[in-house]
Amino acid sequence: MPVSCCGSLHHCSSPRSFIQKSGFRTCVSQPCASTSPDRLTMIRTAQSLGGGEERDEEQEDEGEDQRDGGIPFIINRGGLPINEETWEMMWRHVARIHPDGEAVAKRIRATSDLPKISIPSVPTFQSNSSIPQRLEAIQRYIRDLQYNHTGTQFFEIKKSRPLTALMDIAKEMTRESLPIKCLEAVILSIYLTNCMPSVERFPLSFKTRFSGSHFRHIVLGVHSGGRFGALGISRRQDLMYKPLEYKTLADLVQEFQVAYRGYWHTLCKVKIGHYVSHDPHSVEQVEWKHSVLDVDKLTREELKKELDRHTRDMRLKIGKAAQSSPTKDRKKDVGSPLRNPGSPMRKNSQSDRRSSMEKKSGATADVNGYQIRV
Repeated sequence: MPVSCCGSLHHCSSPRSFIQKSGFRTCVSQPCASTSPDRLTMIRTAQSLGGGEERDEEQEDEGEDQRDGGIPFIINRGGLPINEETWEMMWRHVARIHPDGEAVAKRIRATSDLPKISIPSVPTFQSNSSIPQRLEAIQRYIRDLQYNHTGTQFFEIKKSRPLTALMDIAKEMTRESLPIKCLEAVILSIYLTNCMPSVERFPLSFKTRFSGSHFRHIVLGVHSGGRFGALGISRRQDLMYKPLEYKTLADLVQEFQVAYRGYWHTLCKVKIGHYVSHDPHSVEQVEWKHSVLDVDKLTREELKKELDRHTRDMRLKIGKAAQSSPTKDRKKDVGSPLRNPGSPMRKNSQSDRRSSMEKKSGATADVNGYQIRV
């Protein structure tokens, strides 16, 4: 169907399809509840990508600059609806990073006949739907929201906040239906899989090197029925969703490593967290990086051994939690399973950078603290 974007008329199968021309991607998508339809259509139309390399990035430390593949980006800290200051800042940023500069912003903002845009529906499941079918439906919904190319992150994610606060942000994402980046997709995936007690979820982060620069990305690893998979979003189709078909965590990581090689990226580190609680009201923090593996310093066999060890450690924590809980569905859980003081402790090694001091400080951290990512 014909779609108007950037002042031009295009033909595509859907008004939410990407249009790619000379390194410029645009998207016309849905309005949100608290932002005007015209403004949201402008936001969608403003999405752009200058350059072909992978630029998904997950901000790992509070003190890091907010950058997307080396290009600074803006975080909307004022909430929604977007305030005027952030709105104008976003357009100035688009003018700086887009190949057409201010011209593209002027074309979009001057458009008066903006098309009507649709809102993707949050997935609902039939009682007889299988786990793989449910995960695939969740991934379709995340993909329909689309990757955020505007250079402005619309939802501020504080990684040290309790799970219940992160779930509130996820609810807001479903209401607003705005484009998202990779960590936002992880938070949303946790929210949408909370109703699946047989599916364990854990953060899975990657750090890669390309042309002298480092890039970061994160997905939500999933484990059910003895198989691993992943949910998430990326500019690259093979760096987000992975069906629930990998026998081991090592197989899943290797699949991402092979995908990165296809873009001439070298996988440097893998960070793996522990299973996330299914209790949306938990006041505990997500453990984002229990194990940090230096992939470029490990042989393939050593990497597999470390990943297998982490898998056993996760199962051990779930086992300890199950023994102390009177119910199997974990309705009385108040957070993600913690290591029982009597369980065997894993020795720190070159591939596990998280020291005991870091674990201690993380457990007592202020839940209102910040950790920023993209």
